[in-house]
Amino acid sequence: MSVISTYRLQMRGPASGEAFTFADAENLVGYLAELGVSHLYLSPILTAGEGSTHGYDVTDPTTISAELGGPEGFRKLSEKARSAGLGVIVDIVPNHVGVDVPSQNKWWWDLLTHGRDSAYVSYFDIDWTLDPQGRIVLPVLGSDDDVTDLTVDGDVLRLGDRQWPIAPGTAGGSGTEVHDRQHYKLIGWRNNICGYRRFFSITSLAGLRQEDKAVFDATHAEVKRWFDEGLVDGIRIDHPDGLSDPAGYLGWLRELTGPDAWIVIEKILAVDEALDISLPVAGTTGYDALREAGGLFIDPTGLKSLTALVESAGVDYSTMADQGRELKVEAVTVTLASELARLRRAVVAAAGRDHALLGDAIALLLSHVGVYRSDYPALAVVLPVAIAETSSERPELTDPLALLVTALDVSDEVSVRLQQLCGAATAKSMEDCLFYRDPRLVSLNEVGGEPEHFGVSTAEFHQRASVRAARWPHAMTTLTTHDTKRGEDVRTRIGVLSQVPSLWSELVESWERSTSPPDPITGLFLWQNMFGVWPASGEVSDQLRRRLHDYAEKAIREAALHTTWNEPDDDFERAVHDWLDAVIDGPVGVELTALVTRLAPHGHSDALGQKLIALTAPGVPDIYQGTELWEDSLVDPDNRRAVDYPQRRDALRSLEHPKIRVVREALTLRRERPGTFLSGGYRPVPADGEAAEHLVSYLRGDDVLVAVSRWTVRLADNGWGETSLALPDGQWTNRLTGTAHSGSAAASELFADLPVALLVRADA
Repeated sequence: MSVISTYRLQMRGPASGEAFTFADAENLVGYLAELGVSHLYLSPILTAGEGSTHGYDVTDPTTISAELGGPEGFRKLSEKARSAGLGVIVDIVPNHVGVDVPSQNKWWWDLLTHGRDSAYVSYFDIDWTLDPQGRIVLPVLGSDDDVTDLTVDGDVLRLGDRQWPIAPGTAGGSGTEVHDRQHYKLIGWRNNICGYRRFFSITSLAGLRQEDKAVFDATHAEVKRWFDEGLVDGIRIDHPDGLSDPAGYLGWLRELTGPDAWIVIEKILAVDEALDISLPVAGTTGYDALREAGGLFIDPTGLKSLTALVESAGVDYSTMADQGRELKVEAVTVTLASELARLRRAVVAAAGRDHALLGDAIALLLSHVGVYRSDYPALAVVLPVAIAETSSERPELTDPLALLVTALDVSDEVSVRLQQLCGAATAKSMEDCLFYRDPRLVSLNEVGGEPEHFGVSTAEFHQRASVRAARWPHAMTTLTTHDTKRGEDVRTRIGVLSQVPSLWSELVESWERSTSPPDPITGLFLWQNMFGVWPASGEVSDQLRRRLHDYAEKAIREAALHTTWNEPDDDFERAVHDWLDAVIDGPVGVELTALVTRLAPHGHSDALGQKLIALTAPGVPDIYQGTELWEDSLVDPDNRRAVDYPQRRDALRSLEHPKIRVVREALTLRRERPGTFLSGGYRPVPADGEAAEHLVSYLRGDDVLVAVSRWTVRLADNGWGETSLALPDGQWTNRLTGTAHSGSAAASELFADLPVALLVRADA
């Protein structure tokens, strides 16, 4: 079954507090079929940590989660979907497993119990040389001294409600004495030392050695069953860049699934990075397309004023890229110090000697690598260029860089660990830190985005779309995911500020005089986020107030300018929370409401344009749960809130809501004409007239034409005038309004009812 479109559902067991199980998904099959999607797309469904709200902490890759309904529940869902003409896609997590509660992961428990004699010793990437006694170092204690509080309870060691296994024959004596005989060593997490490869800096997620075929086979036995029994049509691969050999892994996966399975990978591409065409996949999960579609609606005329506003707070914005590189160095040397130390030991072992500046050289080198990992064939020049830039910046690092290169030539381990460290450092420095510091236009601070690129021109958009149509026509495209920093409609509303930068600057300066934030940069960042979700009614519910406070706490800790997750500054955080309440309850809240009332319609206009592009441009579009109506989600876990589906069923019946009308018509058209969208090609269709820059249009195949308006705040001042769009030959009907067009269509007529148009050639 060809994948034409997908609808993402976030699965959750009852223990999470807000269940969404296979049975709940079954109840949506009829609605989703009527909406027009071709495939259900499920978040991870394998057994995860008890109470998991996301499923990425898989504890048993060999079983389907009983909390979600188990294998029988999944089979019933798959069968019901197929009876309604829908297929199924599942998200899988090959890079790591959850080990937060060791007893929940039988492989990890056995490893801790038996050490090198465990049947699963080859499954995990253990650093056996870290501890002089060859034990697995586990950074799970509040402090090293907590070891003295361990107690023996039968065949386990206990510390409060936590427990670890005792190896056979080692149980005699005190808790401390027994601990010292184990195959593991418990230490305080603040040591920043870890005895196994972890997911980024998350010690509760242990990396798997998928480069071992036996490990691959064991961890994919259940996935293989899905394909053998026809339960799924494709899979989404979470973070393949974390693996030792992503390309090799994907080759094995293609053999397992067969040639027709739809495989997409969570590969976050830099703006100047192309996906390697040798990979046996349909493409990425769409963060590149997200940046392109959203970037079209950023008005470049706002750059100067919004930059000036940031600089008025004492920040030289031209140094933001340098700050990103500094953060990457810090991530390598501090947050990921354990991984750097392991890489350094591997370099020394391979090259036969050390250098005092080797660690500095590796950290600075990685700060000049602008991609998650550079060992794909298409990126062969990235590392040499980074080496050259590093040597130019600090000539004294030339010798340790030569040492590193020598080790890379003779050791696969050095190469792999360098690449894995690079990806983790990129995520920790950019997505998890800089994107919470850069306050110029926060809608650009998105996974796969680069905020210094202020929007996307039509020329860039059309060129990238043409390449995707030619190279990756079946890649996923998306606007919102479980990982986005803000939902799609929040981003478009914030993006409208690029059209009114002077007004925004004037208001912010006034608000900061009357209700001053604890820190100007923090204030600039949070003002935009508040504007993005502020209700037009001005009534901030208790739920929204909590969401704003939760978001602010996460944002300021990720930014790590005044407070952090590990060292929270209670005084600063209290000041931020007090300030938020003062904004919500004071006169600034009234002014925010007035601004939202004025600008929200323009945000909705851009949201419709962005949505129609995502649904019709080259690629396979995913609709994240609930986004067929307006949504106001912020970063996780806010974007995993329960969805009001009765409301959406009602909206689908009436089709009065413009967004669900756009979604349904575009999805239905895709199902009617799959060839047009999956292989029909792409061609820009330029507009003519004084307002031509406000119109973006393109042709799919020879029978579908898409047109969207943009920058409508400025457009409202002068209107469309004589702007028009020359249509290809034939009679064209707008699927959204029923209006017929031919020849030259006036923009004022094309967008008389909606700011978007979906034209279909009547005789095709």
